[in-house]
Amino acid sequence: MRILLSFGLTGLVAAPALAADMEISIEIPKIDASEYHRPYVAVWLEKPDQSVAANLAVWYDVANAKKEGDKWLKDLRQWWRRTGRTLTVPADGLTSATRAPGSHVVKFDGTHAALKDLAPGEYQLIVEAAREVGGREVVRIPVQWPPAKGTALNAKGEHELGAVAVNVTP
Repeated sequence: MRILLSFGLTGLVAAPALAADMEISIEIPKIDASEYHRPYVAVWLEKPDQSVAANLAVWYDVANAKKEGDKWLKDLRQWWRRTGRTLTVPADGLTSATRAPGSHVVKFDGTHAALKDLAPGEYQLIVEAAREVGGREVVRIPVQWPPAKGTALNAKGEHELGAVAVNVTP
């Protein structure tokens, strides 16, 4: 647990900080297809009213010299409608290249820009994947922020995503 030290009227005061750590594991399954393309993936936290609380990761074709990869971001339909169309990409600390089949882990500490000002409450971790000449899939995992204790939560996609896990620790 992190401790926030502040100087109050009665001297130095120790209070728990609202910082916590989040680790997200996303499995991209190997799909047997004659024309396979790596999926675009967006990861974000959503408030109960379905508005975006924080963008965490966007994996897409960032290396395309003609920036043609940007135009396919709209295939991540839920993410695009909620926040993607207003985002300037590439964005430091958010966007990166697509990933090959396998398990991929992204880690955020409580001081990360996306989490440091996140209000306490109930959220949904959303992972959306879309693949050219393939399908689209969304996985949702409910998350309490900040966590009162270490929590491991899991979900599983059916086609474009495999196992998705989130571990949050105070």
